[in-house]
Amino acid sequence: MKIAIIVFPGSNCDVDLFEALHSVCGATAQYVSYQEKSLAGFDAVMIPGGFSYGDYLRCGAIARFSNIMPEVVRFAAAGKPVLGICNGFQILTEAGLLPGALKRNNGLKFICKTTALTVENNETPFTNQYQAKEKIYLPIAHADGSYYAQKDVLAQLETKHQVVFRYADENPNGSLNDIAGIINETGNVLGMMPHPERAVEALLGNVDGLRVFTALLAGNGYQKEAIR
Repeated sequence: MKIAIIVFPGSNCDVDLFEALHSVCGATAQYVSYQEKSLAGFDAVMIPGGFSYGDYLRCGAIARFSNIMPEVVRFAAAGKPVLGICNGFQILTEAGLLPGALKRNNGLKFICKTTALTVENNETPFTNQYQAKEKIYLPIAHADGSYYAQKDVLAQLETKHQVVFRYADENPNGSLNDIAGIINETGNVLGMMPHPERAVEALLGNVDGLRVFTALLAGNGYQKEAIR
């Protein structure tokens, strides 16, 4: 399995993703510039966190018009897995690959800490190694992470089990329905504000994010023995 990590001007979690995939999981990962127009040869796409284009206008709004994004849209339409983390989640909503939007945190402050989540849907390619309603802990680091959508969209997300992660214990940013991550209707595009790539090694104090990656890789012939 070959994974593309899209790099925009201002991305700063691209290396975190690469190390999680390559160094920890032993997977094949490659950086792909926002200027490229093809994802030929790749089996999955990941859009990292950071501050694409300095978060000018709206977070992810300018990145949405980058050369690579029409190809990401086609990639997703073909049913291939796409994961957007933090700023990547914002880009996916701006591109119309996921419903809703991410707005300023309640309190209007940047939040950086580890937060508790519940796994609401463990039947996705990204979460099938978790238990349903399992409580996990992942880092967050965002100023614009409050999920918002119209009432009918929220109702559809809940009815169709598209809420994948939900904040537990506390809602750090004011997201409606405590939403921390959602998936599209076909189940191949996941957006989440918490950073699983920052919780993949015991040395760093937490491995709760590792299964997001091993679940995806396992569905494509990944051998668990590769984990160090």
